[in-house]
Amino acid sequence: MHREGAGDPIVFLHGFGSTKEDYADIVRQKDLGSYPFLAIDAPGCGETMMSDLTKTSIPFLVKTALAAIDKAGFDRFHLVGHSMGGLASLMLASSFPERVLSFVNIEGNIAPEDCFLSRQIVDYPSDDPDAFLAEFIRRTRHSPAYSSALYAASLPFKVRAEAVRGIFESMVDLSDNAGLMDRFLGLKFPRLFVYGEQNKRLSYLADIEKQGVHLAEIPESGHFPMYSNAPVMWRKIAQFYKLSAA
Repeated sequence: MHREGAGDPIVFLHGFGSTKEDYADIVRQKDLGSYPFLAIDAPGCGETMMSDLTKTSIPFLVKTALAAIDKAGFDRFHLVGHSMGGLASLMLASSFPERVLSFVNIEGNIAPEDCFLSRQIVDYPSDDPDAFLAEFIRRTRHSPAYSSALYAASLPFKVRAEAVRGIFESMVDLSDNAGLMDRFLGLKFPRLFVYGEQNKRLSYLADIEKQGVHLAEIPESGHFPMYSNAPVMWRKIAQFYKLSAA
């Protein structure tokens, strides 16, 4: 999903169990109307096809995103990533910082505590991909967080069961062992960390704000602000771009 234009482009990476359509409403945002953009489905999600879904991982998502970005002809770009896509965006940005203009991280993993979804691959082990996904959906559906039931209902249609293990295991490994916080704080371009009101107790929020990261709390929202309170999420992103350009 893309739009051409003359300004600096935005690249969107979606979260686990979501698709590029999470960001389709950018075309309804008057304050973002001048931005070219690209939004892709992650391998194993949405409309993608793979010969071996077990090869899916965050590093593979990063390579896929870079291939799509290069095909679109984007030299430098703004990055927006949610959850899994936020982690992939961080790995991309820390590997190619010269190409990134800014980074909007929507509850993407930057610390081990962010693995509350992906760590279920460890906490609820199963050798049956379909059984694991079914139980993951059941647990998610009954979560008290905003939009969890809506998110859970769409999961069977948006992610392939065989891709889940590779995605989750790589997310856990990177969150625990890849120094994500240092990577995030080491980025020199403007950064915005977006989080839902239900997650305002994340232990690192005050510290990253002190170190120059802009924060945006989305009211009446949990981990999925694009489902719970999309108008405020888009407004915060547009305000961040306006502030960064000043």
